[in-house]
Amino acid sequence: MIDFHGKTVWITGASSGIGKALAIKLSSLGANLVLSSRKEDQLHKVANLCNSECFILKLDLEKNNDFQEKVAEVLSKFKTIDLLINNGGISQRSIASETQIEVDRKIMEINYFGTIALTKSVLPIMQDQKSGHIVTVSSSSGKFGFFLRSSYSASKFAQVGFFESLRLEEEKNNIKVSLVFPFLVKTNISLNAVSHNGYVINKKDPLIENGISPEQCAQDIIDGIMDNKKEIYSGGKGSWIIHLKRFLPEIFFKIMRNQKPS
Repeated sequence: MIDFHGKTVWITGASSGIGKALAIKLSSLGANLVLSSRKEDQLHKVANLCNSECFILKLDLEKNNDFQEKVAEVLSKFKTIDLLINNGGISQRSIASETQIEVDRKIMEINYFGTIALTKSVLPIMQDQKSGHIVTVSSSSGKFGFFLRSSYSASKFAQVGFFESLRLEEEKNNIKVSLVFPFLVKTNISLNAVSHNGYVINKKDPLIENGISPEQCAQDIIDGIMDNKKEIYSGGKGSWIIHLKRFLPEIFFKIMRNQKPS
C-alpha cells in the first residue's frame, strides 16, 4: 500500500471535476500537491479547499514547449516528483465527416502530444529517483469508439498505446504506469467539448449528467493507485461493456448502433 504523506503529486486538469476531487482527497492523505490547468483563478479556489501544501502552476497542454521549465519550478519547490496524474484534456461532439482537420489536430495536440510531452519532461526525474508513478486518465473512449467522438477517441486510443509501451520500458527503473478508464462521470467535460469548427458547445450531455460523482471516481483512482493496478475502472458498467466487446463483438456493436448520439 502506498503512503501519500509527504509525496509530491502533480495533477493536470486540477481546476475542476476529477482533477479537483483528486486534489482534495490526496491533500487529506498528506500529499504535497502541484495543481495545473489553464485556469489559474480556479486552481487557487481548489487549493483553498485542500489541507496540505499546494503549488499553483499554470499550464496549457496545447502549448508544450516550456514543460522542462515547469518541471524545474516543481523541483525548486518540492525537490521530487513522485506521482504525475495526467488528467487534463478536451472532448468533442461532432460528426467525423464534418469535423475540420484543425479540430482533429487540436484535440490530438492537447490530449496526446501535450500529455506525453509533460510525461517525457517528468520522466528523467523519476528515472534518476529510481521510483515514480505515472497515472493517465483515459476514457471509455480509449477502449471503443462512439458517436460524435472520433477525434477524442483517437486521442485516447493513442494514449493507451503510448503508456502501455512506457510501462514495459520503465519497469526496470521502478516506475509504475496506470491507465484510468472512467465511464459516465458527472463533470463539465461535455460543456467544454468542441464542435466541428472548434467552438465550445456549452451543452450538457444527458448520459454524463446521470454519471457518478467526481469524488467517487477520484476515490476509485486513489484505490487503484494504492493497489498498483495497471488499469483502473470507474463508473459502473464500463468493465462489462469492454468484456462484451472482447468476447461477443457482434452483440457489442449491435448495442452501440442502437445508442442515441449525444
